[in-house]
Amino acid sequence: MSDSDTLALHGGRPVRERMLPYGRQEVDEADIQAVVEVLRGDWLTNGPTVARFEQAFAEVVGARFAVAFSSGTAALHGAAYATGIGPGDEVITSPLTFLASANCILYCGGRPVFADVDSETLNLDPAAVEAALTPQTKVILPIHFAGLPCDMEVIHAIARSRNLTVIEDAAHALGARIGDRPVGGLSHLTTFSFHPVKHITTGEGGMVTTNEQALAERLRRFRNHGIDREVRQRQTTWIQDMVSFGFNYRLSDIHSALGLSQLRRLDARLKRREEIAGRYHQAFAAMPEVTAAPTRRRTRHAWHIYPLRLNQDRLHQDREAIFQALRAENIGVSVHYRPVHLHPYYRERLGTGRGMCPAAEAAADRLLTLPLFPGMTDDDVADVISALGKVIRWARK
Repeated sequence: MSDSDTLALHGGRPVRERMLPYGRQEVDEADIQAVVEVLRGDWLTNGPTVARFEQAFAEVVGARFAVAFSSGTAALHGAAYATGIGPGDEVITSPLTFLASANCILYCGGRPVFADVDSETLNLDPAAVEAALTPQTKVILPIHFAGLPCDMEVIHAIARSRNLTVIEDAAHALGARIGDRPVGGLSHLTTFSFHPVKHITTGEGGMVTTNEQALAERLRRFRNHGIDREVRQRQTTWIQDMVSFGFNYRLSDIHSALGLSQLRRLDARLKRREEIAGRYHQAFAAMPEVTAAPTRRRTRHAWHIYPLRLNQDRLHQDREAIFQALRAENIGVSVHYRPVHLHPYYRERLGTGRGMCPAAEAAADRLLTLPLFPGMTDDDVADVISALGKVIRWARK
């Protein structure tokens, strides 16, 4: 083994001098100026910039309405509430997701029912959805894992056959398309996240899109304590009636200014994500120890993350050892996700456990998330490929 092949974990020189994170925000001078203009204006919250952001976002995703929330989790909670989920209701969703996708069901008193994923796409398997249907099923909540759109045509057909509502969790999928239709205007409700590692950021924030005015109005009340008028609508009257239950989930004008500015660069960022994913695909095609991230025909992948799968039958080191070795090379790999039904809370309170969703569990045991964000340089991408090759040469059988 040459000096260059000695792992940093074993005292060798790391591929990089500084850690490359798996995701990172990108804020430019136009973003900063947009926020400064709001700070110098009359409205820091409840103002016109929120409405402008909502309108622009709705146009980008092809929806009639967009309602901004203080986080992606708050957006999920609002969507779950708007559908009327309550005690006794079941919601079919994927276990391979962040906890918020299932927690939003619990917030409303409903019960998450985890259907398995397709072993190739890692998205909700429509056949598993059908098998999970009961008379208590009210909603189907698919997650576009990593930014790859689910098979929504089949999921919508299942929903129509039972008169069910569909909430898409598109936290990973801003800019994704199915055919020529963008994700965001396809289902009853779609939720997005603006966390710093997402396609655009507002610092923290989220959005719910819908084509139904009644749902949009319910969402707006829910994010504002259940009050029937927002602040800008109360300038000529003091009356503010709480007509339903709600929370303070409003997004401020400061956050919205950042989001509106970032939205203008969405397409360029999506193209850069596609370029990076393409280089990864090319590099890993000849590496039998790993399985490249999945794609699907007639869709545009949004590439929020790049989920690589390790082929353990070709490796003598486990995922944890490979994870630590890559970290030592200053490649900030991560894991998305531990399946929700395997978390202690769900095991203890809902009686879930290993064996319920074997495809999701098998995939989750093999996953590694590689760095992927628009600010990565070509040299950064080359470092990731080089480090993975170095570690795999050490770990292969």
